[in-house]
Amino acid sequence: MIVLPEKVQRIIGTLQQDGYEAYAVGGCVRDSLLGRKPDDWDITTSARPEQVKALFRRTVDTGIKHGTVTVMFGAEGFEVTTYRIDGDYEDGRHPKEVAFTPDLKEDLRRRDFTINAMAYNDQGLVDLFDGQGDMERKLIRAVGEAQERFTEDALRILRAVRFSAQLDYAIEAHTKEAIVSLKDRLQLISAERIRVELQKLLLSDHPEKLNELYELGITGIVLREYDRLTEEERREAVLALQRSEKSVVIRLAVLLHFCKNCRPVLQRLKYDNATIRAVSILTEHVDDKIDLTPEGVRRFSVLTGPDLMPAMILFKRALGQDPEETDRLEKEYREMLKRADCISMKDLAVTGNDLILKMHMKPGKELGECLQFLFDRVLADPSLNDKEKLLALLQEKRESVS
Repeated sequence: MIVLPEKVQRIIGTLQQDGYEAYAVGGCVRDSLLGRKPDDWDITTSARPEQVKALFRRTVDTGIKHGTVTVMFGAEGFEVTTYRIDGDYEDGRHPKEVAFTPDLKEDLRRRDFTINAMAYNDQGLVDLFDGQGDMERKLIRAVGEAQERFTEDALRILRAVRFSAQLDYAIEAHTKEAIVSLKDRLQLISAERIRVELQKLLLSDHPEKLNELYELGITGIVLREYDRLTEEERREAVLALQRSEKSVVIRLAVLLHFCKNCRPVLQRLKYDNATIRAVSILTEHVDDKIDLTPEGVRRFSVLTGPDLMPAMILFKRALGQDPEETDRLEKEYREMLKRADCISMKDLAVTGNDLILKMHMKPGKELGECLQFLFDRVLADPSLNDKEKLLALLQEKRESVS
C-alpha cells in the first residue's frame, strides 16, 4: 500500500475538490511500491498551469512552458505538471513544444520506462503499461516502442542501465536492442547530464553494471578510456568498485585508477574543481611507498592533504592493497590525530607576521622558505611546535649561515 505524505494529499485533494484529476506519478510511486522512501514526490494533473496557480497561495513557475508549477509549503516544494503530449524532440533531449491533454493515459505513455509510468491517488493505482508486472519480473522495459522513446530522449539510454544498476533489474530484450541501435545519439547529450547518470550508476549497489555499458557499446561514447582496458583489468575494476565505499570521490578514484588519464576524464565530464583535486591526488599517490612511522605518516598526510587521508585508506582497501600495511597506516593516522600533530602549515605555532615582527624579516621568498624550514622540523619532531622554540631554531639557523 502506498501512503501519500500529508502535503501531497493536500495538493491532490485541493485539485480534486475543484474538479480536476490529480495523482502522484513516476519514481515516487515506483519507490513506494518497492518499500523505499521516495526522494521527492511529483504530481500530475488535468488542471492547466494557470488553474494550479489559482488554487495555491505560493507557487513558482519552474517549468511553466512544459506545464510544471512548483507548489510551495514553507521551504518545501512539490512539482505539479499538467497532463501533456510531447512534440518533436529536435535536440535529442527536450521536446520543442508540448500540448496539454485531459487524458492521463496520453501523459503516461510519453514516459521512459513502465516502472516509471504508474500513477496513484487514494482511489488506487493506475498502471496502464504493466509497470507492476515488470517490477515482479525485475525488468527495465521502455513504454511503448523503445526506438521512439530513445529517439525522443537519448539520455534514456543511460538511464536504462542506471536503473538496472540501482534496482538490480535486467533490461528487456527489445529495449536492449533499441539501446544498441541508437547508442550513438548519446553524442547529443551534454557532459553534465552524462556525468549525473554515470555517477548514479557508480554509487549504486551494483557498480559492476558498468560492464553492461561496455557490452552495449555505450562506454565507447561516454567513457572511452574504459574500452581500452583488457578484460582482466575490467574484471579487477568492477571487483574494486564492489569492495569500495559508496563515495563519489572513492568510486571515481577506483575507476580512474584503472582507466588512467584521471584529470582529463573528470574535466570532460564537467566535474567541480574540488572533486577533480581530490580524485587526482588519490590516484596519483595511492601507490606511493609510505614510511609507516609517525614521521612518515605525517609527511604522507601533508602530501595527500589531511582531509583526504580517510579516503586514501578506504581507497587502498578497495584496491586490495596489502591489508597489514593499510591497517598500520590507519593506526598511525589515528594516533596522529589523537596527538593533534601539526600536519598543516596553518597549525604551525609561528606565522609570517611573527617572523616579520620578531625576526625583522620582510615579506617575500626568504620568509616563505623559513616557514617551510620550520614546518619541516615540526614534521620530524612535533614537540618543537612552540613559538619560542621555533623562533630560537630559526635564529640558530640564521646565525649558522652568517
